[in-house]
Amino acid sequence: MPKAEARPGKLLLSPSDHTLILIDHQPQMAFATRSIDPILLRNNAALLARAAREFSVSTILTTVAEKSFSGPIFPEVRSVFPDSEIIDRTTMNTWEDPRICDRVNAIGKSRIVFAGLWTSVCIVGPALSAIDQQFEVYVIADACGDISGEAHSLAMERMIQAGVRPMTSLQYLLELQRDWARAETYSQTVATSIAHGGGYGLGLIYAKSMFGGGEGH
Repeated sequence: MPKAEARPGKLLLSPSDHTLILIDHQPQMAFATRSIDPILLRNNAALLARAAREFSVSTILTTVAEKSFSGPIFPEVRSVFPDSEIIDRTTMNTWEDPRICDRVNAIGKSRIVFAGLWTSVCIVGPALSAIDQQFEVYVIADACGDISGEAHSLAMERMIQAGVRPMTSLQYLLELQRDWARAETYSQTVATSIAHGGGYGLGLIYAKSMFGGGEGH
């Protein structure tokens, strides 16, 4: 008979146990994305970036052909990390750029969380490569997109079959918070949820405005 203990499971993410890699959130890549509305995509990328900053998650930003073709990283991401280096690549597979692997190795964490455009190329490539090298890989599905719903869905299915663990952007934020009594991050988690959490954010606005409701109180 297993024994229940009041502690989180090992499969849950914590702020200190992983590296977040945001890949090719750029205008040219978004122009052809059809699996998700571009407004929702930008919102989810912003939520993800703000969650990473709030919880001091080790984060790598990378683009492809920024100056010659794809354009700058989404302003919603850049504004959250205004001083961070952005590694601009020629490789479609981020993992084949030695600078990325050097950063991953320097950070020294065995869990990698990916999000970016397009799912079937720019996420599948590094996700499968990282798994092949014994990393534990998560993908934020709703901060990714592809040229069709089918392309995105099949890419996610392919990665899941290989061992990727899928998540959503809001799930990522709330998994890092995990306890509303964590006062040091409570206010920012609520603020990020209100700004980018869709209907959940509206619910927080209503509860706080109408009767002073709060999850941790």
